Amino acid sequence: MRQLALFLLLLATVAFIASGQSDTGMGTLAGTVLDPHGKPVDGASVTMQSATGGNPHATKSNAQGRFFFPELIHGYYDVRASSRGMASEWVHNVEVNTGKQTEVTLHLRAKQGNSK
Repeated sequence: MRQLALFLLLLATVAFIASGQSDTGMGTLAGTVLDPHGKPVDGASVTMQSATGGNPHATKSNAQGRFFFPELIHGYYDVRASSRGMASEWVHNVEVNTGKQTEVTLHLRAKQGNSK
């Protein structure tokens, strides 16, 4: 009987810890930066901030145009990509959810007067 009680206590503790880990309040924001022709942009500057304009963070896209912002609290974010010779793009109010990865694609445009 005592072993059963200890087993049930251990099981309840593990279940409590596991439920707490799945609700950490954190999510991730990831995505791809594409040029005007739909090709990935290597080395694009990507900036993310809360939708209220605070707490900005920056990173660069990799050779596949991918970027990643880990461990964000649930909320809404604005994301911008920019790269030399191209006009930047903002995407506003991207919702990041707890325990999930939110994906966004940023499409850069040719700058006005740029013949490329």
